Amino acid sequence: MDDDVQRAARKVRDVEQAVSEHVTRSGPITGRASSPDGAVTVVATPGGPPRQVTVSPAALRMGPQGLAAEIMRIADKAQRNANTRLHQTLDRVVDPRELTALGVERGQDEDDFGWQR
Repeated sequence: MDDDVQRAARKVRDVEQAVSEHVTRSGPITGRASSPDGAVTVVATPGGPPRQVTVSPAALRMGPQGLAAEIMRIADKAQRNANTRLHQTLDRVVDPRELTALGVERGQDEDDFGWQR
């Protein structure tokens, strides 16, 4: 039993080291999304709150409820993009099912224009 525990602990340390090295090389993992007209842009991290929300003066014409809804929609898309980037960054060192089990769902790959790949 002790050998199994030691092997498991060693594997956890190895995966932790590999993840740390990947993240160090890739830099911060973020997702970015914008409304079609560019009025709202959000930068988010996987599993975290938005890091940046940019609203153009034209977006203020949406009214409070419309603007709030648009920010939430774009923030959700940025979060999905960040989650997908995390999956892409760690896919060689972490089983994707583990990330999903942690609540980091992989979204569909999209390019900068919203086209699915």
